[in-house]
Amino acid sequence: MPLIRELLLGPRRFSDLKTSLNGISANVLTQRLEGLEAAGVLVRRRLPPPAAVQVYELTPWGYEAAPIFQALGRWAVRSPDHDPTRPFSPVSLMLSLRTMLSPVVAGDLKAKIQLVMNGEPFLWARNKKGDIRIGRGELDDPDLTIRGSPSEIASYIYAGAPISTLDIDGDRKLAAKLPGLFPMPDKAALAAA
Repeated sequence: MPLIRELLLGPRRFSDLKTSLNGISANVLTQRLEGLEAAGVLVRRRLPPPAAVQVYELTPWGYEAAPIFQALGRWAVRSPDHDPTRPFSPVSLMLSLRTMLSPVVAGDLKAKIQLVMNGEPFLWARNKKGDIRIGRGELDDPDLTIRGSPSEIASYIYAGAPISTLDIDGDRKLAAKLPGLFPMPDKAALAAA
């Protein structure tokens, strides 16, 4: 599942996948990629020059798993043991930001936010109709740019860490609103013993 999650924002090289899947060995990653390719979940292809590198990409059927990850994310944050400050991959955070936004709180919010994590740019954009776009890459004229590790950004948005832990450019009022836009649901009740 983590491998599919890391491909939900588009194709990745083997080395990128190995880095984002902290602690996975090259052999295990190769086996999982081969298994998912054989099952029709992903394809391996070569990018055209000048890149000319091999990447792995989800098939259309593989991309259909996105709502499963959203539902699983909503379910997992209700765990009494969930810790929003634990390490996140950039992709995990981006999927979380798409999943956890409260449409009621956001109202007609329109925003373009550039997140730079581990030196790589990611985008989160919402139009007034409420459509959200996330992905890798740069935004033209973002309203807000946030630089930090995925865990630092998640700790600010979800766990009340001070905004001073992040490098922020742009609309500071929007930055101050972010924790309220992504409320955490109530924890699940523990069963009585």
